Amino acid sequence: MARRPLLAGNWKMHKTASEATKLVQQLAYSYDDAYAGVDVVVCPPFTALRSAQVTLDFDTSSPIRIGAQDVFWEPSGAYTGAISAAMLRDVACRFCIVGHSERRMYFHETDEDVARKAAALIGEGIAPILCCGETIETRESGRTLAFVTAQIKAALSLLSASDAEPVVVAYEPVWAIGTGRTPTPEQADEVCAAIRDTYRELYGVAAGEALRILYGGSMNVGNVDAFRAMPNIDGGLVGGASLKAEDFMALVKAFS
Repeated sequence: MARRPLLAGNWKMHKTASEATKLVQQLAYSYDDAYAGVDVVVCPPFTALRSAQVTLDFDTSSPIRIGAQDVFWEPSGAYTGAISAAMLRDVACRFCIVGHSERRMYFHETDEDVARKAAALIGEGIAPILCCGETIETRESGRTLAFVTAQIKAALSLLSASDAEPVVVAYEPVWAIGTGRTPTPEQADEVCAAIRDTYRELYGVAAGEALRILYGGSMNVGNVDAFRAMPNIDGGLVGGASLKAEDFMALVKAFS
């Protein structure tokens, strides 16, 4: 089954609103019909979402979509500093990253938190990008596949088969994020294949075949072709290489 590639840029805690406007403009100007077969998403910080949206609204021909980096699961309430899925929808977010290893590490998010966030996003028509991945200790102990598939099952625990259709999964080995270290493409594809098998187990063969799985963890112009060649990798969740328009669009071009 042919799956449409997706490249999502996770800007993390980079770019002010004005800087985001400039980068989005550069991406929009760089985009051409050669990339029409790839979905492109940028995920700025919360404070830059509106600036990015307005910039893209002026360029009505641009297919670039806006995503967020996190969400809270409650629709409203006394949750100081939190952002709801409805608020993200209001600024035209089509995607939202949940369960990123940095959220788990620094903010102590649990699998239960990730499941609640995914369900809240689905309720507002926003596609979750569910992150999963192992530490170096887990990999070296030989428990990678069991660990990652358990994360996926937990994250999907509140979603029905129809709810799960828009979901994108991003495999991001924790030990490769921002370190310059990467698994071999074959190692990454082995984990992505296990994720796809888990989806088939939960929702059926067709759902597993349709699921888009991204690789995250130091993807760059030097290694993208090797990852793109893997049968279970459908794009990338890109960190550092998404902060420069020319680097990010080079990755988009590789998946075109």
